Amino acid sequence: MDKTQLKKSIADKAVDTLIKSGMKIGLGTGSTAIHMVHRVAELQREGKLKSLTIVTTSLQTELECLSSGMAVTSLMNPQVDGRLDLTIDGADEIDPRYRLIKGHGGALLTEKITAYASTQFAVVADYSKLVDCLGIKQSLPIEVVPAALTVVGKTLRNMGAEVTMRPATHFAGPVYTERGNVLLDSKFESIPDPVSLEKEISTIPGVVESGLFCRTVNHVFIGLEDGTVEHRHP
Repeated sequence: MDKTQLKKSIADKAVDTLIKSGMKIGLGTGSTAIHMVHRVAELQREGKLKSLTIVTTSLQTELECLSSGMAVTSLMNPQVDGRLDLTIDGADEIDPRYRLIKGHGGALLTEKITAYASTQFAVVADYSKLVDCLGIKQSLPIEVVPAALTVVGKTLRNMGAEVTMRPATHFAGPVYTERGNVLLDSKFESIPDPVSLEKEISTIPGVVESGLFCRTVNHVFIGLEDGTVEHRHP
């Protein structure tokens, strides 16, 4: 099974297993999340899912929902009142204790707000995202206000990271997030204690958020090499 089909299988199983009519849900960002949008839309057209309240973690996912005929809202809506039943999102790395690195799609701030506002948090990923220790494969995205780039960059380097400002691909200069900030991709040799590192990074003036997600993960759907999808309950 190729990666695209595997991602669809992961998304379909997560949606079919977890999403029920009447729920307030958050839909994440990335290629697997787009398959989730399509599956939710399909089930709504078939009448199998009704009365969903949908919050998205990025403009990309919002536009995909709208083009699929689904209305979206925000955590600010009084009917949502800052609380969701469930958010399903992807991950860039997953360690054995189900701590995550996220943010390589550039939406880490809204992803984190949405995940932490949810009673249940589910992660969808393929087998390549499983690691023995965070930071081994991927850099850690850190969202920073532009005025603090130099200060934050020096601080992260003093903490042992190799720091690169994420460049745009279609124009000169950095990538800007949907909140107008920039991303510093920070490569640590490894991150054995993500909880402590998340707290330490959060104290640096000018840091908006890091891509370390250490909240409890309630469900993990892992696509395996043979094409099957494993549902884990951490």
